[in-house]
Amino acid sequence: MFVGVSWNCAAELKFLITALLFVCSLVTVLQFLPPRFSLSSPDLRACVTDISTTAAVSNSTAFSNSTKTTADAAAVNLSPPPLAPPTAPSPPPPPRQQDKVLEGGIIKRSFNTYGAASYNFVLMSAYRGGLNTFAVMGLSSKPLQVYGNPSYQCRWVPHNSTVPTATAAGYKILPDWGYGRIYTVVVVNCTCPSPVGLDGLGGGTLLLLASTNGGGDGSSNTTDIIPALTEKPETLNPNYFTSPPKYDYLYCGSCLYGGLSPQRIREWLAYHIRLFGERSHFVIHDAGGLHGEVMEVLKPWMEKGYVTVQDIKEQERFDGYYHNQFLIVNDCLHRYRFDAKWMFFFDVDEFVFVPRRNNIKAVMDSLSGYTQFTIEQMTMSNKLCLSDDVGVAHKKWGFEKLVYKDVKRGIRRDRKYAVQPRNVFATGVHMSQNVAGKTTHKTEGRIKYFHYHGTIGDRREPCREFVNTTYLTSEDGIPYVLDNTMRRVAGNVKKFELRMIGPRLKGTRQ
Repeated sequence: MFVGVSWNCAAELKFLITALLFVCSLVTVLQFLPPRFSLSSPDLRACVTDISTTAAVSNSTAFSNSTKTTADAAAVNLSPPPLAPPTAPSPPPPPRQQDKVLEGGIIKRSFNTYGAASYNFVLMSAYRGGLNTFAVMGLSSKPLQVYGNPSYQCRWVPHNSTVPTATAAGYKILPDWGYGRIYTVVVVNCTCPSPVGLDGLGGGTLLLLASTNGGGDGSSNTTDIIPALTEKPETLNPNYFTSPPKYDYLYCGSCLYGGLSPQRIREWLAYHIRLFGERSHFVIHDAGGLHGEVMEVLKPWMEKGYVTVQDIKEQERFDGYYHNQFLIVNDCLHRYRFDAKWMFFFDVDEFVFVPRRNNIKAVMDSLSGYTQFTIEQMTMSNKLCLSDDVGVAHKKWGFEKLVYKDVKRGIRRDRKYAVQPRNVFATGVHMSQNVAGKTTHKTEGRIKYFHYHGTIGDRREPCREFVNTTYLTSEDGIPYVLDNTMRRVAGNVKKFELRMIGPRLKGTRQ
């Protein structure tokens, strides 16, 4: 009777009553089933969830196919972006150690290790220093170097299997004076007992064996075998290490980063290429500072063969001192060690100056008996300009209008330096402590450098205060004196740039 009455109602009510009848019947039947066949409420919910998920996937697939069909019909030829490669699975952790109760009731606690805070060694480069010696540059965990006792060994493996391998102990140098952060710079020098790689010019591979010697974990000694350098057959030129260098002067630049001023870079390049002459070269390291406008300034000089740019932004992955500056200059030292007679280390807000009665060649010849010499700093104001430049300051170059020198006494000013690189094993930012030969600091009167601190990364007009005096004391108590030294050479530098590359950079902005 119930079914008969309901069947005369509307279609929606028929469906509802039928479903209700089905559910009630199912519940009645389940009461008579054995316990192992019973269905609980969570089981029913899981069943409903699976059905809903399947329906959603089916609808999504149908929509995707429909979209693709519509796009094909519209003749739109777009390919989906490639999927990222799957991440390599992490190695399984070691078996977990459990606490134990020892004899006498002592509880032995366990310590379980996971992951690593920093790498044992981060390889940047390796170069030959001769027929039997190599230099390897890299970063290493600073705590490992400070509190541990890591060791290094070099192994030369010839490609010709009939030739025996050669092994040499690695001599470790830490050239960054303790300035490292999570990572510190390591230069490993290895000298084999006899020349290697000369066996029919067959080539070979230099392996660096970096051992922790329990540093970080006293119960283990991990040794990483690192392919540091590979020489192809018939590429070794023994004369390279004794031939006259290609350049008289090579500049190893520090890491350039931030919003650099294209105009300041323009001035610096034109000035120093004129100073060092035709047999000079400049290696610029880009740590993020060579944006498009700066590259436009570099291109004319790159085309003429005076400038090489190296992209070293990848080093930012490893937290070292000042964009890993010590690592970069050591790589530059060993990469170009046999290409230059003299190698200079200073920054792009610093201008090396030789008195007019002299020239760079005469100065360097007078210092040829030294492996290294340092250069005295002249600190210039980065905002004081002459009143004569009011209204025309924007037309003048930076070193032309910043003419007030800091003459405060009793303070130690940083010095920069130059070396004869064939006698240097590792280097720093302000000088090298690892040289063979003499060092002199008595270069006053022969060579100095003017430092315009803070101007290279400031894209505003540097002249922010105009004065008309030969001597003044600033609000913060710093005495300044008028120094026109660099102002007098600006005209010749501008003429030199115009003669060398034409007016290409005339429209360069701050």
